[in-house]
Amino acid sequence: MATLHTVNKSPFERNSLDTCLSLCNTDGSILLIEDGVVAALSNTSVSERLISAIKSGIRVYALGEDLRARGLPADRVIDQITLVDYSGFVKLVTENDRIQNWL
Repeated sequence: MATLHTVNKSPFERNSLDTCLSLCNTDGSILLIEDGVVAALSNTSVSERLISAIKSGIRVYALGEDLRARGLPADRVIDQITLVDYSGFVKLVTENDRIQNWL
């Protein structure tokens, strides 16, 4: 069963992303939303963990509206992370069997 994991907390404040990465498998996808989008930025202490997850087959997305709302530039997002809008968010929800929210 495919699972969409949503992470809404900054990895610099909480360990939600680390827990998610430790339990997510290759049939899962991760969507970074709200403050979780800061994890999508390249050249941070978190970026290598996300790149490693992506290389293992986990798909990672970030909500573009939340990135913009926080004044974070899209050109700093890790290349392998796909930016989605709200329609893309809904599509991800409908394409997955389960949703796991990491708070």
